[in-house]
Amino acid sequence: MGKLIRLLVILVVIGAGVVGVYAWLRGKDSAGDGLKTVDVTTGAITEKAIAVGQIKPRLEFKVKSKIPGIVKRCFVEVGERVRTGDPLFEIAPDPTPSELVQVEREVESRRAAFDRAKADFDRLKQLHAEGIVAKGDLDAARESFDRARIELARAEDGLALTRRGRIEGRGSEMESIVRAPAGGVLLARQVNPGDPVVPLTSYQPGTDMATVADMSDLIFQGTVDEIDVGKLQVGVEARIKIGALPDKPVTGRISRIAPQAKEKDGARLFDVELELDPAASLTLRAGYSANADLVIREKTDILVIPERLVTFEDGGKKAFVEVPGDAPGAEPKRIEITTGLSDGLNVEVLSGLSKGDKVIQRPPKEISGLPG
Repeated sequence: MGKLIRLLVILVVIGAGVVGVYAWLRGKDSAGDGLKTVDVTTGAITEKAIAVGQIKPRLEFKVKSKIPGIVKRCFVEVGERVRTGDPLFEIAPDPTPSELVQVEREVESRRAAFDRAKADFDRLKQLHAEGIVAKGDLDAARESFDRARIELARAEDGLALTRRGRIEGRGSEMESIVRAPAGGVLLARQVNPGDPVVPLTSYQPGTDMATVADMSDLIFQGTVDEIDVGKLQVGVEARIKIGALPDKPVTGRISRIAPQAKEKDGARLFDVELELDPAASLTLRAGYSANADLVIREKTDILVIPERLVTFEDGGKKAFVEVPGDAPGAEPKRIEITTGLSDGLNVEVLSGLSKGDKVIQRPPKEISGLPG
């Protein structure tokens, strides 16, 4: 029982001491004014706009087929480099029964016309040799015969393409192979062997088979808010931060600003393009997300103070700060200064203060009366 009483006494003494210390500290704070001073220093301020976008190749195109069918073979894989004319895909014909019947009947019709034109030409040639038919009639028959021969060859070529996907003979072999229209790197392949292909025609876009791009010429494409676009112009310097390469900054300059805004998620944005400066030790890939700081104005080695210490009046035309009084313990003085460039955190001081001067920083005001 005695031990319990001693323990309670000790706890009461400790509690009283804590309460006393807390009351002393609270009284000390209430007695002081909580003012602090901040030195006027030199530094740099950059006014900038932010562009959000990604790294893209300047030249990028889709590969499509001009003939229908099924993908038989793929000659390249994603990431491989191709040259102009390299084979990319082989298309096997996949005609419907009605299409096959149509081309077969076309060949029969053209062959009948050819046989009739040949017979007419042979007959007129004999009559011309006997002096019965004029040379003009013979020439007209020869022209009709040549036209029928060409139409028959074209119909037979169409039948060969429909049945086998190739045209053989005439000293060469023409296969239904889709080739690269230009050189670059295969970024994506949208089809695999066995996939159907719709051809590119004047009334349909056709199937996207692959995406090829020139990876030696990359640019930044992004958007800027309408609030900042009026401050920008072509040639403005940009500092690009790539999400996948945070420690490797890239620089560039604005090369294009869209003349018209587009609306996205309730905001009006303008497209911008940036030319990237060469970076020999850096390997960029298409699709890297990035943010670009577009440097509108920048000053170095200037007088700066935190903007939170400045009070603006008269619509921002006048600026005031508080400085310590002339004597120790005196009330702070309010003086007018002239400000310049601001980045939202710090502001340039053009006049009214010198390096090393001290500016008063008041403690934040407590908000009372709010419901607990």
